[in-house]
Amino acid sequence: MTARLGAGRYVDNAEIPSGTITSAHELTTLDGAKVSGVLRALPGADTVVSIMHPRMDTTHHVLVPELVARGFAVWTQGTRSPNNDLNLIHEQALLDVAAGQVFLREKGFSARVTLGHSGGGTLFAFYHQQAGLPPERRLTAAPSGRPVDLASADLPAPDGAVFLAPHPGQGALLQRLIDPSVADESDPLSVLPELDPFSAANGFAPPPTSSAYSADFIERYRTAQAARIARIDAEARARVAVAAEARARFKTTQDPADRRASLAPRILTIYRTDADLRFVDLSLDPNERPYGSLFGRRPDLTDYGLVGFARLVTPEAWLSTWSANTSNASFLRCAPGVRTPSLFVELTGDAACFPDDAKAMVAALGAEDVEHRQVPGTHFGGPLRPGEPTGASLAAAEIGEWLSARFPG
Repeated sequence: MTARLGAGRYVDNAEIPSGTITSAHELTTLDGAKVSGVLRALPGADTVVSIMHPRMDTTHHVLVPELVARGFAVWTQGTRSPNNDLNLIHEQALLDVAAGQVFLREKGFSARVTLGHSGGGTLFAFYHQQAGLPPERRLTAAPSGRPVDLASADLPAPDGAVFLAPHPGQGALLQRLIDPSVADESDPLSVLPELDPFSAANGFAPPPTSSAYSADFIERYRTAQAARIARIDAEARARVAVAAEARARFKTTQDPADRRASLAPRILTIYRTDADLRFVDLSLDPNERPYGSLFGRRPDLTDYGLVGFARLVTPEAWLSTWSANTSNASFLRCAPGVRTPSLFVELTGDAACFPDDAKAMVAALGAEDVEHRQVPGTHFGGPLRPGEPTGASLAAAEIGEWLSARFPG
């Protein structure tokens, strides 16, 4: 069996153990959304591990059979829009997480542990942080101003947290990935030559030879990345304001035209978001990662392709999820609120969580009991080299040992 963990990344699964009891469930969130999940367990499992991601279906996550075989129940759940982050509002996604945690609490498990892989790490860190606050101190709205009633929600606090190759949050990640050489946001081929990461004049080398960018270019490039994010922020806010003004008018006029104007989504198209210099210059923040990005071995091509982060988003989703300036879903921001025993598993060939990231994220966790472990593997849990054990299987052994020590059956 093969699990798809990301575009172009497939990792062979172990088989689900014989005798596993599997059940599917539909849940209703506080605000009326429908979410679904799958519970798998061998008879007698007393600790349940929740695996979620804000935008990906984790039903067949590679760790499911590994953890079930070690005696843990595993709950895999989607958010209200799996595999589609067009309108992903992280504050709403917390209500989705909460519905699953309420369900598991009512099932009577003695311990509930969250396991966030990649973007699931920040989703769960955000949940831990908000669940640990008194209701009156929780967020009341998304960054766009959209109300989200976290204060009235039942947010059961989990008993433990596992983070596997978590990146620093979609917004912080995108600021590293976005191509600042885009000269015209309406033209995917427009290029500012002085910022082109794939120009030999700026230090790019033919793949798969590692590029060599100068310190001056790197500084200018990263400054320009932040500036492009800020420009998109401004456009997102302007589009949100247009919709808000239409809603305000409709309250007075009751004009159907104003109503339609308030509902029009005004989608943002974000071109070229696969251009972290570290993908092609392996001397930057070195680790054991192979050449290439999360989406392929030729970032100079995938940067221009269809697949990538934040390609199409509503202004509200941009501000909540993809802007490093406005998103509440930042690992470093939320980590101090994670106060339960925590395990951080770093994959040594990761191209999204680099060594300095891992150190900073571990240091930010608010728990007294924190362990940081490293295993060879790539971001999605693949092996570093053909024939070697997968990162997922090595991580499963570490996670299983940690869980058994703290949550014995």
